[in-house]
Amino acid sequence: MAQGTPDNMMMNTELIKDLADVAKDVALLKGVLMRIQESPNSSELVTYAPFTLFPTPVPKAVFQQALAVQTHYNTLVDKISQDTEFLQEALASTIEVDNFTARLFQIHQQILKEGRSQSIVLGLNRSDYMVDQKDETSALKQIEINTFAASFGGLSLRTPDVHRHILKVAGRLEESGRILDNNPAAGLAGAVAKAWELYGSERAVVMFLVEESQRNIFDQRYIENELWKRNIPTARKRFNDVCKTGTLDKDKRLFVDGQEVAVVYYRNGYMPENYTSEQTWEARLLMERSLAVKCPDIGTHLAGTKKVQEVLARPGVVERFFPDQPHVVEQIRATFAGLYTLDMGPEGDKTVEIALASPDRFVLKPQREGGGNNLYGSEICQVLEGVKESKERMAYILMEKIQPTPQLNYLLRRDAPLKISNCLSELGAFGAYVRQGKDMVMNECVGHLLRTKSSEHSDGGVAAGVAVLDNPLLV
Repeated sequence: MAQGTPDNMMMNTELIKDLADVAKDVALLKGVLMRIQESPNSSELVTYAPFTLFPTPVPKAVFQQALAVQTHYNTLVDKISQDTEFLQEALASTIEVDNFTARLFQIHQQILKEGRSQSIVLGLNRSDYMVDQKDETSALKQIEINTFAASFGGLSLRTPDVHRHILKVAGRLEESGRILDNNPAAGLAGAVAKAWELYGSERAVVMFLVEESQRNIFDQRYIENELWKRNIPTARKRFNDVCKTGTLDKDKRLFVDGQEVAVVYYRNGYMPENYTSEQTWEARLLMERSLAVKCPDIGTHLAGTKKVQEVLARPGVVERFFPDQPHVVEQIRATFAGLYTLDMGPEGDKTVEIALASPDRFVLKPQREGGGNNLYGSEICQVLEGVKESKERMAYILMEKIQPTPQLNYLLRRDAPLKISNCLSELGAFGAYVRQGKDMVMNECVGHLLRTKSSEHSDGGVAAGVAVLDNPLLV
């Protein structure tokens, strides 16, 4: 499993087949589960969540760097979410051309006008990186920060045991001992529990606002179970339930199906297609206006947009949020990849030119979450040629392409052939924080996530069916 070079074991097809069979069974034994695509809302038939046969080597220094900077990212996201003026300036051009961001921003403005009902803020996020290995060095570069429904905090608790077992069966005891424990679910649930306690009503529930299709339910169940262990009641509701039965009482307490809601944990609502009707938007506004603690609240949702990421990379912007902490600014900035504006004007025109001249150096990103939205290579040219003279281009940002070294591995997926692939990995660090008024009550890095995909796929996550779960083997 040396970087970039196959060892004999990797090429021994008989051994690999046996190991893959064992790995799938161990994944099922350990609860690394997903519902099947054919019946995403039933647990009668389940399969293993896709994963790599072997853990992927990750340089120890960059791994530690990702975990160390996470609490600063938590603080940064939280400060941005409270800075109305900054959000307005940063998103002004995007709102003009991106209807989804504009709708979210309208809700944000309405909440500001009415005054926030709740001073408790709960943030659960995941900052994602790749290791840039252009010139023999390894540099950690941020792809994005997810402030909304950051997933796989549950399943990544159980994947270390799977890889430990496989390495033992493969006779690699020393490597097996180097797989790190990881339990983001407990840390994420700890922050939810803190917010629930501060809300102060034992009868009130933590409401998971979930999608119509719930293939990834087990990942969320790990967090729910952590809450039940603490005797904190949870409920799973859809937008539809809030539309039909959601009400606010005179104190703005939120009730859904007659239950008081202490925390709204959004696992749905980050993509335009999640808002299927005007009623859905009204339900989002109702929840935002309520006394319930929102995760994320509307300001934090907007803080996670691609446009904010691009604006942060401009000189002096991170400094605005950490005026007396140059070392923090330095740690955050060290993870930035090159980001370029497509706003109207000379600077945006220049960005269009460099992108069209060498599209393979860049990624074109719309303001969307959930994987599978980014554009590469000839697609960049196609889109930019079409919008370069119009304001439509402001709906995107341009980012320098990060270039990790591909590594050989086997991606285990239900119904997919067992074959060796050139793979690229993405490292995520989970952050959890709770603020009450001006007091940061909790601010932690609560775990990590490694996802790996075949290098032929430019874009997409595990839920999108492209990447698979993995573990870092620190080198």
